[in-house]
Order: sequence, then C-alpha cells, then structure tokens
Amino acid sequence: MAADWLGSLVSINCGETLGVYQGKVSSVDQGSQTISLRQPFHNGMKCPVPEVTFSAMDIKELKILEIPGGGAPAGQTDSGSTAHNGRSTKGPGSAPMAVPRKGELRAQEELLSPQQCSKSYGDRHLEALGLAKGFRRRHNSWSSSSRGNNQTTPKKNGMKNGGGLKNKDDECFGDPLEEILDTDFDFEGNLALFDKAAVFSEIETSEKRSGARSRGTPSERTPARYRHDENILEAEPIVYRQIMVPQSGGKEYCTDAGLVVPSISYELHKKLLCVAERHGLTLERRLEMAGVCSSQMALTLLGGPNRLTPKNVHQRPTVALLCGPHVQGAQGISCGRHLANHEVHVILFLPNFVKMLESITNELMLFSKTGGKQVSSVKDLPDSPVDLVINCLDCHENAFLQDQAWYRAAVDWANQNRAPVLSIDPPVSTREQAVDAKWSLCLGLPLPLAESAGRVYLCDIGIPRHIFQEVGINYHSPFGCKFSIPLHSA
Repeated sequence: MAADWLGSLVSINCGETLGVYQGKVSSVDQGSQTISLRQPFHNGMKCPVPEVTFSAMDIKELKILEIPGGGAPAGQTDSGSTAHNGRSTKGPGSAPMAVPRKGELRAQEELLSPQQCSKSYGDRHLEALGLAKGFRRRHNSWSSSSRGNNQTTPKKNGMKNGGGLKNKDDECFGDPLEEILDTDFDFEGNLALFDKAAVFSEIETSEKRSGARSRGTPSERTPARYRHDENILEAEPIVYRQIMVPQSGGKEYCTDAGLVVPSISYELHKKLLCVAERHGLTLERRLEMAGVCSSQMALTLLGGPNRLTPKNVHQRPTVALLCGPHVQGAQGISCGRHLANHEVHVILFLPNFVKMLESITNELMLFSKTGGKQVSSVKDLPDSPVDLVINCLDCHENAFLQDQAWYRAAVDWANQNRAPVLSIDPPVSTREQAVDAKWSLCLGLPLPLAESAGRVYLCDIGIPRHIFQEVGINYHSPFGCKFSIPLHSA
C-alpha cells in the first residue's frame, strides 16, 4: 500500500518551527513511521540536500498535491488528505489548490538558476504555469484559504529559524539577499570597459565646436596649490612695491609677505623725525614707542612665554644694557625699564658725565624706580655670560665717542661675553661695527646697514602716513598686525 504513493507530489506542514516542505515521495517506512521526500522545497525555496526524511511525530498536516497516474485524487484536494498512521489532517474550510504537473515541476527547478534568483518563488512558479500574478494568493499553500476561519497567522520564531530575514513572506519580500548574492561584483573588469581617453577626447571635441573653454585631460590639468592664508578667489593683482622714496638709500629689503621696503639716507630719516616732532610726535613719545617695541623683541629673544612663567622665577633672564650719552642711549634706557617691569634682571651701563641730555635724565629717574642695577664702570659688569646684550653705544652724528676709553672697554666686554647682541637704532658708518650684532632694530624706515649689523628688524614708532608724504615718501604700512617685523635683503 505504501508503494502506491511513491512519486506523489505532497506538501508537509511541520508547524511553526520547521515550516512547510514540498516534494516527491521517495520512500515510506511503516516500521519507523517516517516518510522521505526527494527534490524537496522548504518554504518555497529549494533545499540544498537532495532528500529529506520526516518522522510522523513532526508532521502536523500532509496534503497530496499530485498522484503519478494523473490528477489529484478525488476528495483529497478539496477536503484535505489523510496522513500516515491514521492521523487526520482535514482542515475546515479548505479551498481548491492549483498544483503543478510533472513537466511544470521541472520548469520550477530551471527557474532557480542564478539568472532567476532575483524573482520570488511565487513569481517563478506562476511564470512556469503561465498564470497571471493575480493568481499568486491561490497558489500559496500557506494562504488564508487553506486555513480554518479561527486560525491566526503563525508567528515567526526568529531565534530558532536564524532570524526574521530568512522567514520573510516570499509574497512580499522575495528571496533572502544572502542567498542571492553568491558572486562578488567585478569592479576592475567593469572599470576596464570605460575608455576614459575616448570620453575626454569626445568632450574636448564638443567643447571646441561649441566654443566653450577646454578643461583639458586629467594628465594636462595641474591643480593650483594654495596655502592656508591664501584667497582662492580672483582679486586685483598685488602691488609689492607700496613704499616709494624720493631718493633710494642704496639698499632694499622685503618682508615675509614679499612687500618691498626701501632704505633711506640718514638725512631723510632725520628730516622725517623733525617733521613728526613738529606735528606733535615729540621725542618723549618716540622714546616710549622705541622702548616698547625693542623690549617686546628682547622678550621674544629671551624665550618669551616658554621662559617668563611664574613656575620659572628661579631662572630670571639677565640682560646687560650698554648705553651712551645720546638719544640712542635714552632709547636703550627706556627699553631696560620695560624689561625690568617684566621681571627681567637688567644691568644698565652708563658712563658718568658732568652734563647729560634731559631725555636721559628723565629715563634714568624712571629706571631707578624699577629696581634695576645701574653701573658706570665696566668692572662692575658680570664676568659670566648673560642672556642678552643690548647695544646702544653708537650715535648717528658723534663718531668721536669710539675713541674714548669707556667706549673701547665696553666694546671689549661685549665681544668677550659671548652673549648674543641686539643693536637698537644702529648708525650708518663707513667703519666696521665695533660690536658684532646678531640683530639690529631700525625705527620707521631702515637705513642701509652693513652686513655686520646682523639680521635687520623694523619697528613702528607711530609716524602717521601724511607725515611721510610731507617729506616726499609714498608710504603704506608694511607691518600688518605687528609692531616689529623682520626684513630680508632683496
């Protein structure tokens, strides 16, 4: 009797956990109460194994879809079927089902090829039968028509069946993605099909015909590289020579930004200061501006915030200030006062004179209130090297000071101390500088200094633009956001 059902197409419902299987009966074992299906389909998907065996304990419902000798047996397709071991599987309200024939079942297997993987099981089965998609609900053995009216939609157990993605309804979502994408996409092969040279050549030809500007091929294009402080928008061309003087001093400098700063002669520099003093920029104001700018530069040379901190009070820097009895010496004393106010140990050398300039006397009175040390003899200067030497011994007009004993002694001490030297407002001299300076600070506009002056810096002492124009100088400030800037030989 069991051999009569071999080759029949059946549908086995194993409950919510195992799902629904369809296939041809390959064997029925009455002793062990098992039934085997070949070419099985699980929930509409072809199983990876050729044969599946079920125990009678796992079968909830069994339907005979096709008998090898012909159509479905009478009374079994409409009203249900009888399961093995006498277990009744008749369900109330069962509806007629559309079942595939033998030839149609082969067409189903062919539709499972990789070219048809993107279609759901229902769509492939309907195409094999030649039916419209509207008939899809009648085909599914799990449709509402095959269950009783009091049955509810079975809940999916995602933990036991490998997650909700594998149990999605084929009617809505089709096949799982992980079973469809078996092969990786060949990016290199598809990229090789794109002929970039031909495409760019076609674009170039079309642009030439239409008169548009050619962009060039990628190999011909050279993208511009901009710094972080450059503007990528097109603007007016930059004029680097913004300062014009009536008579060149014989040397030109340039700033870090590329602006040209010409030097001027001492006569024009003296005339500029006289006009500024007539308009209210007095000597006292100039001394204060020169002292502030030179002290800021000296503090930077001493280490700036890395050294002058509250945690570093035990290592206060020491500065030796060498001044002469002239305006340049008064500028140096003003610089020493500001340095002493910033907790710098300042030693001021100034020789004794019977009569001194009023500006020097006023600066010395202010310096004495800072706690700085003043000496008049070179012997009182420290024997050990100091952190910085500020040279204000030279004068623009009186060159005979270099022949005096105190001057020569101070120069010898500075050259032997091995400390770096900063010269403030050094003069233009045909003779070689007595003290080799590492830095030189000029006021307003630079003078044509010799190479022994070291690196040249320029500070702003507050001369207005129209005062420059009165002496014939077309002036635009090169300082930007700073009061002291470095200059380079052009």
